[in-house]
Amino acid sequence: MELTVIEHIEHPFAKDNLTSDGVQWSAEKTTSTDNYETVEQVTVNPPALGAVIELEFGLTCAVKSSGATESVLFKWQARNKGGTWVDLHSEVTYPANASTYKEYTYSGRFPPVANFNTVPFDVQLLVKSGGAGGENAVGKTKNSSYVKLIYSAA
Repeated sequence: MELTVIEHIEHPFAKDNLTSDGVQWSAEKTTSTDNYETVEQVTVNPPALGAVIELEFGLTCAVKSSGATESVLFKWQARNKGGTWVDLHSEVTYPANASTYKEYTYSGRFPPVANFNTVPFDVQLLVKSGGAGGENAVGKTKNSSYVKLIYSAA
């Protein structure tokens, strides 16, 4: 049986009305607790199933605090569809006085690991406030974010 190697690229985040400058953002997510909350979650579902060879990400978000004293924390995660979440990088802190949006891009290749090694799969951005002082974290995802998957199909 011959294997076919497939390259699949998606820009699954921040789909909405077209803009004059081509930059689209997801709806803002404002946290309501001091725990991590999902800003946006998407499913990447390529046209065929197969074994994952390589994953590449270019994920951009913008985060801020509702006030000037607390920090904002965020992280990107992925998982096999409906499975256990895997962090794609360590937790990031936008330090106190985070009251204006700051963009962050996390990119690179990610090896298949336990709980994140099959298709289809989910990707999400999580955000939370850095303290219990009453401020909320706010986050959004950018439409230039992409997921590239190289996999083999029988």
